[in-house]
Amino acid sequence: MAAPFDPAQKEEMIDLIGLLAGALTTIAFVPQLLKLYATKSGKDVSARMFLIFSTGVMLWLVYGILIRSAPIIIANSLTLFMSLIILSLKLRYGRAPPRVHPGTELP
Repeated sequence: MAAPFDPAQKEEMIDLIGLLAGALTTIAFVPQLLKLYATKSGKDVSARMFLIFSTGVMLWLVYGILIRSAPIIIANSLTLFMSLIILSLKLRYGRAPPRVHPGTELP
């Protein structure tokens, strides 16, 4: 009985799953980034958490480079970029009062 996928198809399917997982986990940071930018307030964002998280993502990126895994490299490059932007906005806006009034629609 033949296997459902040949080795090349199996490898492509594995990479596709990795790319999809990376895309979803990276996109998950977009709402936080938009909120931080729109409100100009970082009081609800933990700098310590994003620093630890960014360090972990950087290590995942190094790991992906070492094993030459495109899904890991792509996802973690984008995630690290967004995480560092969020961290820099947190440091920039700190605990400043928000510049939008409560109830203002956010993007």
